[in-house]
Amino acid sequence: MARNRYDVDEELETPFNMANLKNVFVYVGRYKWKMIFSLLLSAVGSIVGLTGPMLVQRAMDVAIPQKNVQLLIQLSCLLAGTILINIGFNAIRTILVAQVGQNIVHDIRKDLFDHLQVLPFSYYDNRPHGKILVRVVHYVNSVSNALSNGILNFIIEIINIIFIIFFMFQVSPPLAAITVAGLPVVIVFILLIKPKQRRAWQSVNNKNSNVNAFVQESIEGARVIESFDREEENDKILDRLLDKRKKSWMGAIYVSNTVWFTTETVSQIVFSLVYIAGAYWFNPMVSFGVLLAMGTYASRFWQPIVNLANIYNDFINAVSYLERIFETMNEPAIIEDKPDAEKLPPIQGSVEFKDVSFGYEPGQMILKHVSFAAKPGESIAIVGPTGAGKTTIVNLISRFYNIENGAVCIDGHSVMDVTIHSLRSQMGIMLQDSFVFSGTIADNIRYGRLDATDEEVEQAAKMLHADEFIRNLPDGYNTIVKERGGGLSQGQKQLLAFARTLLSDPRILVLDEATSSIDTSTEQLVQQGINLLLKDRTSFIIAHRLSTIRDCSRIMYVADGQILESGTHDELMEKQGLYYHLYMSQYRREAVTKQAEV
Repeated sequence: MARNRYDVDEELETPFNMANLKNVFVYVGRYKWKMIFSLLLSAVGSIVGLTGPMLVQRAMDVAIPQKNVQLLIQLSCLLAGTILINIGFNAIRTILVAQVGQNIVHDIRKDLFDHLQVLPFSYYDNRPHGKILVRVVHYVNSVSNALSNGILNFIIEIINIIFIIFFMFQVSPPLAAITVAGLPVVIVFILLIKPKQRRAWQSVNNKNSNVNAFVQESIEGARVIESFDREEENDKILDRLLDKRKKSWMGAIYVSNTVWFTTETVSQIVFSLVYIAGAYWFNPMVSFGVLLAMGTYASRFWQPIVNLANIYNDFINAVSYLERIFETMNEPAIIEDKPDAEKLPPIQGSVEFKDVSFGYEPGQMILKHVSFAAKPGESIAIVGPTGAGKTTIVNLISRFYNIENGAVCIDGHSVMDVTIHSLRSQMGIMLQDSFVFSGTIADNIRYGRLDATDEEVEQAAKMLHADEFIRNLPDGYNTIVKERGGGLSQGQKQLLAFARTLLSDPRILVLDEATSSIDTSTEQLVQQGINLLLKDRTSFIIAHRLSTIRDCSRIMYVADGQILESGTHDELMEKQGLYYHLYMSQYRREAVTKQAEV
């Protein structure tokens, strides 16, 4: 799909709507009392602060002309008090709003992460992981201020404007009317520029997402990049992405700054008209105190307007982030429990495929009318060419994808009708990717069973012959593993993943190319552990080395989405069909390799 590339902009699946804003206020509403208290502090501080120009007016028109020193001192003390109260209340409000903002970041990010963990594999198959990561980290950080401080400041500035208008009309109604006359011009301009702003910031987010996706891909593929001497070419690619990002950013800034420029220009024109009107248009001329007070109020009136314009710019940017965040949150968790799903009871391990057809994309079937039954304790090997559907079969047993045609049943229960937790908790799965998490060796083995003791962890490692290499590490089982198992060989990582699966003690075991990265001598030792693990468990084994599956209860040869042959190793060899030719060709290649080594 086109969106699964770092150099292609993402397209929003659905346009932003007001329902998303309602979701936003759910997060804000959790901390409404702190927000309300902050609002009250700001309102009181604002009212107290707005009395300042009136105190100055009285000083200029009364105290100074009458040389009333006592009144002037009183007015000065009151003015200082209003300033201190305003500063104190705003400081408390700033702390409260910062707390609210961080709480909102925590809640949104946690909900987003929780939802990502239940999304189907297909969601990750179709998107660069860097474009997903940027939503969880950067976008959530970017909206926190708009959802806490931004909302509060918006309300506060509206209140300030109302109070300022009230005080202005108390001082001079004609000059107050001139002050507010420019407001409709600014409002009309903001409404006209809004669609262009939204598109501009969406473009910026797309370019940021592309850069993030490419950088993450380059970090993960660092070894390949250096091996093929691709550093210079990758630098050019990043330069192109950064140039597009810079161009998009500057375009968004130009558009956003027009709001600020228009607001500032109108405010300065109105500010000048207040002084001109007060000094020349009125007869008699207004007093100096009135003119000074109105000039202060006019400045204070347009400052909230300018602030609102900036808040509006931030909000438009935040909306573009919220569109991406809620697009992810609204992504349906296709693999989820049905409303009437039942808990799967402790299983014996019988597995049955009933006429199952499946494809990852509509109209492209990977499995075609697959049917078979495995009895408890049987070991089923699945072999065949690449892309035949081997991994798809085991993925459907674990219900990593929904089954629309046919049924997969465990002990007679359809996997679609039971809870996912009760299903997967009784299965042990080792996929082709032997993923190792950052943490200790013991933590990685204990990952699938957190209540396992240290002795049980060590026993699992010994059964898989991983204990020896673990004890040779600097801190043994307490050795810290780097991200993605850095510092360990691929074979060592696979042994750890195997021990992790063994420790979970599953009733159904899935091994997908479990020994693909282990050398032949180690594989022989591991095979002994596998044989112990397979005992009394139903198992499905996908292996590229056919010598490891000779003792399986049954071998199924899968090709073109169908089971073309099924039987024991001896039965299939005697038949001299597809499995026979596959086995013999591999046997001959291994013989040639051994001869060449000699």
